[in-house]
Amino acid sequence: MGTTDPDKTDRLTITIIYDNRPFNPDLQTAWGFAALVEYRGNTTLFDTGGDAPTLLANMRSLEIDPTRIERVILSHNHGDHTGGLEGLLALDIHPLVYLLASFPENMKQRFAPNADVLEVSPGQSLAAGVFTTGEMSGSIPEQALIIRSAKGLVVITGCAHPGVVQMVERAKTLFDEPVYLVVGGFHLGEKSAAQVEKILADFRRLGVAKVAPSHCTGDLAIAMFEEEYAQDFFQAGAGCVIVIE
Repeated sequence: MGTTDPDKTDRLTITIIYDNRPFNPDLQTAWGFAALVEYRGNTTLFDTGGDAPTLLANMRSLEIDPTRIERVILSHNHGDHTGGLEGLLALDIHPLVYLLASFPENMKQRFAPNADVLEVSPGQSLAAGVFTTGEMSGSIPEQALIIRSAKGLVVITGCAHPGVVQMVERAKTLFDEPVYLVVGGFHLGEKSAAQVEKILADFRRLGVAKVAPSHCTGDLAIAMFEEEYAQDFFQAGAGCVIVIE
């Protein structure tokens, strides 16, 4: 008999801590995004929302101890994704902070006294089973998180400025595995219904099984994703918890 792959037995928990879209009424909402990823004994924060008071208040409401955060990944250099970091670092947790090479040097230096600041490369392992797309170019450079879960690849996007389809394609290029879930901001708020239809077709072409759009995806696009994916659509927002095992 073969041995059991540990990747196939561990639970993945994604908790959206900061979002402008409501979900859990006990949490505050504000423009931005942050998601806690707990997987294979590691705790990773993807983005930090727009401000520390909201981020930390929501952590308290969810009974999340910020001192458990071992690493922070910043998707891109926009304040609604990086704004909570300095307040988090003020708690003296000294995490690893993974960001893009294109981040301003003075910003990297500002974080450095309270964190180990590291630049990412495509496919880099950030924790057991957790990887980055690396910096993807576009109007605004960005990285997405890739998790190799028991059900397939999970892609978490902050805003998907380089294109959410392109980010999913990068994940599939790096890891030739089925895409189980795409969650986060898809940046489709200004897209027409016809443009969203094309993206939905691309998601189906890429075999994306489930979706959880939030943040900057836009009301029209979210409604269209919900109609297309039906029971495979997760309503996402501040306080949403997605468990994959």
